[in-house]
Amino acid sequence: MRKKFTVIIADDNANHIDGLKALLNASDDLKVIGEAKDGLDAIRCIKEKKPDLALFDLNMPKMGGISVIKEIAVTIPDTKILVLTMHKDEVSGLDAFLAGAKGYCLKTSDHNVLLFAIRTVLSGKSYTGSEISDVVLKRSLKNKSNAIKTLSSNLLTKREKEVFKLLGDRYRYNEIADLLCISERTVKEHRKRIKRKLYLHSTEDLMAYA
Repeated sequence: MRKKFTVIIADDNANHIDGLKALLNASDDLKVIGEAKDGLDAIRCIKEKKPDLALFDLNMPKMGGISVIKEIAVTIPDTKILVLTMHKDEVSGLDAFLAGAKGYCLKTSDHNVLLFAIRTVLSGKSYTGSEISDVVLKRSLKNKSNAIKTLSSNLLTKREKEVFKLLGDRYRYNEIADLLCISERTVKEHRKRIKRKLYLHSTEDLMAYA
């Protein structure tokens, strides 16, 4: 039996939610398990149900879509976020990707296009519609990299930067300990603090960035 990916829809338009639910639930690989009509409810619903994918409108009451995306990207990183909006401008697209979205699709898109966007994001890739240039995605990735570099230079101590660099150079914990004349336990404590300060969710993320 084919796996069904779970989806939550966040939109303040009840008719739009109903249409999306009908479309997605008719697919053999997608299942809508929750809906939210404002930003705060979206955060609550996603934290409670932990779906594979969240479909987000950018304009929602109580808490805007960008703020919600930032919160979910940090606290529930396994939930992938696809923005579904009427905004065609590249500024909105860039803001969404910088906040942590993995895809950006217009509400006016054909149903087949939307399903393709959903499956693209669920596969681990990023999606931008033809109306939003891929330049937006490239700029967001560059800006994220620059932001993390700035964070690392401002937030990490001298010793944490040393450990971070050695981890990036693929040194083992015992080798780092010997080079810096500290214990392996201290190396691991530095690693934990680096992950927390830079919002890196796993050791793999830390190694990849370093």
